[in-house]
Amino acid sequence: MVDICDLDLIGSKLEQGDLVINLTREYYQQQVIEQPYAQDLLHKCDIANLVGERIVKQALDMKLAKEAGIKRIAGVPFLMLYKFQRR
Repeated sequence: MVDICDLDLIGSKLEQGDLVINLTREYYQQQVIEQPYAQDLLHKCDIANLVGERIVKQALDMKLAKEAGIKRIAGVPFLMLYKFQRR
């Protein structure tokens, strides 16, 4: 499982109705990564929690999700990916 958030969102709080998401440094900024490494992580992971315009667009560009799967919380895109494989 990977959790990736656009760097400029770190430290912010997204609020919409009763829903509140804190994008804390402790949870989302264990490591600052660049686009090529993010792409590698997205290819390898089974579950991804993505927040922000850039990382969600990257997942769409990689064809890992469709626009319909994106939720917006306080205007910020939020996407969860689950990869299921048959054995």
